[in-house]
Amino acid sequence: MKDRLLKERCLRLKLILTDVDGVMTDGSIFIMPTGEEARVFNVKDGYGIVLAHAAGLETGIITGRASNAVTERARTLGMSVLKQGSLDKLRLFEEILSEKSLAPHEVAYIGDDYPDLPVLQRVGLSATPADAPLALKEAAFMIMENAGGRGALREFIESILRAREALVPTLASLGIQIPD
Repeated sequence: MKDRLLKERCLRLKLILTDVDGVMTDGSIFIMPTGEEARVFNVKDGYGIVLAHAAGLETGIITGRASNAVTERARTLGMSVLKQGSLDKLRLFEEILSEKSLAPHEVAYIGDDYPDLPVLQRVGLSATPADAPLALKEAAFMIMENAGGRGALREFIESILRAREALVPTLASLGIQIPD
């Protein structure tokens, strides 16, 4: 039953959104002597973004903190949405829906902490990393096996592509053959 529901939700998706701190990173923030913030991003999550794009899905970020590192990561990965600097993530989400002419059921979101909760409750497909608080795990449709910054985003994207029966064809389009 849940597999069928997952497939139905995934087939409607056009956009995958993610939080940054605690999803794309392990939540650590390095403050440089200049005051600039630095983060460590998981390259496997980055390749998940590549896979999403190759499968025809758009990607984007909603994050409470504004950071040049996040701006650069989004640019490097070709993410089409970047909303930073507000803990009112639901407002940012509603802006995205309006700007992209999307309905909530056409969007997936993975978040790891309380400010993400309103968005998790509104999107068509929601997920949280393994190390998220209990309230988020209870609200999310999917709980990833991986922690934030440790491949949770990649796992979420591959789950979506598998449910859409698009992972193997997407990899093939990139010249990658995986054994059956």
